[in-house]
Amino acid sequence: MIIGTPKEIFEGEARVAMTPESALQLQKLGYDCMIETGAGEAAGFSDAAYKEVGVTVKKTANALWKDADIIAKVRPPSDEELKRLTKGKTLISFFNPGGNEAGLDAAKAKGANVIAMEMVPRISRAQKMDALSSMANIAGYRAVIEAGNNFGRFFTGQITAAGKVPPAKVLVVGAGVAGLAAIGAATSLGAITYAFDVRPEVAEQVESMGAEFVYLDFEEEQQDGASSGGYASVSSPEFREAQLAKFRELAPDMDIVITTALIPNREAPKLWLEDMVKSMKRGSVIIDLAAEKGGNVEGTVMDEKVVTDNGVTIIGYTDFPSRMAAQSSSLYATNIRHMMTDLTPEKDGQINHNMEDDVIRGATVTFEGEITFPPPPPKVQAIATRPKTEVKELTPEERKAQELAAFKAQTRSQVTLLGVGGLLMLLVGLYAPASFMQHFIVFVLAVFVGFQVIWNVSHSLHTPLMAVTNAISSIIILGALMQIGSGSFLVILLAAVSVFMAGINIFGGFLVTRRMLAMFQKS
Repeated sequence: MIIGTPKEIFEGEARVAMTPESALQLQKLGYDCMIETGAGEAAGFSDAAYKEVGVTVKKTANALWKDADIIAKVRPPSDEELKRLTKGKTLISFFNPGGNEAGLDAAKAKGANVIAMEMVPRISRAQKMDALSSMANIAGYRAVIEAGNNFGRFFTGQITAAGKVPPAKVLVVGAGVAGLAAIGAATSLGAITYAFDVRPEVAEQVESMGAEFVYLDFEEEQQDGASSGGYASVSSPEFREAQLAKFRELAPDMDIVITTALIPNREAPKLWLEDMVKSMKRGSVIIDLAAEKGGNVEGTVMDEKVVTDNGVTIIGYTDFPSRMAAQSSSLYATNIRHMMTDLTPEKDGQINHNMEDDVIRGATVTFEGEITFPPPPPKVQAIATRPKTEVKELTPEERKAQELAAFKAQTRSQVTLLGVGGLLMLLVGLYAPASFMQHFIVFVLAVFVGFQVIWNVSHSLHTPLMAVTNAISSIIILGALMQIGSGSFLVILLAAVSVFMAGINIFGGFLVTRRMLAMFQKS
């Protein structure tokens, strides 16, 4: 079968769904590859680069749509492109099935099979095909770059001979893929970064990236990510009011606000209202990554930059991934290639459209003359649901009783072990020669003392105190030193080997620690 990629006709779209690298991988699956002339030029991929890897270059879109069995593209097909579909042809692209009833009806009438890349379910196995995440990652990063371009000041704070420059304060609303990418870019540039999300489970991810998570003083049982496919869900009116109140409190202090909040198959929720925009400082910048779905910000105009009366810039561009076309095309083409891998289990260049497969079924919106959107929920949850257990705060008396019970249990365990050890020593002493018992007692004591000392060192300290813990764990070297002068050649030999190996453990630990510390020293 032939897989072809036409040139994108959407104005300003620079991405392409097939790169020379992905074409090589598709050919290994048994497919012939075809591309329209100039399709990759805007992304930096020339026709010559495609020809070098065996891709056929077609002069017109009509010729490509006619000859290809599978069409891979980026933007949803136009009415003209939908007319080129034929029975049995497979289209793989973004499709916006929730708001494209005419497109679904046209594909159904043509008998074409359509795989919508934005419908790939968010389960672990499908991450390699998750084009939404790939593009959102780029959009989040590019949003920070675009904000910096319009901000006109440093992100990081500086103290210079000419004066002190305060760091920029950045608020990211929505800590999904795009939000986390924006957080990473903003913190790496030195900004003081804050983040908010309705899903409290993402707080740890936010804080691990160096940002501060904004908590609400509001109690509401939030829907976890498992039940919403890894996306945020609709909040209650009371929660929304608390959320808006928090944003009003933060707005006057923020220099840059990046909003990324989306709910599947719904208009973007309005989270940054007109009064919040008016309370921001002159020169502040707002990037609305939800502009294509109506925007999170009041005053956003899709694909335009607006400067308000109080000097706040609101950017509603929807082509952030296209502004990094080479990178976006590479990632998107890889998502397509992984989808084709799942569609071609035999690697024979023939599609096996298995509607029993969670990923393929979830992404398929029309199949064999039928509309299959919306899909049933996947059999595998997006996120493992954690058991809801109520944590009870212990009183001082209960905590003391618990500690006492633990101490008694530990004491009983140690007494039992000592008793068993003593019995074994007695049995050995009855039958073993006196010289053996002398060495055996030293060995047992060295092992026991060494184990007890190292066991009580917190595990979290093992890495930063590598040399010290190595030295402590090598306390058995004392036992070996005591045996060197025992007189028995075998015992002296074994003791010398023990001293040598323990010495390597001690001094090697100090050497490795010294090298680790040198990595953090400024030259």
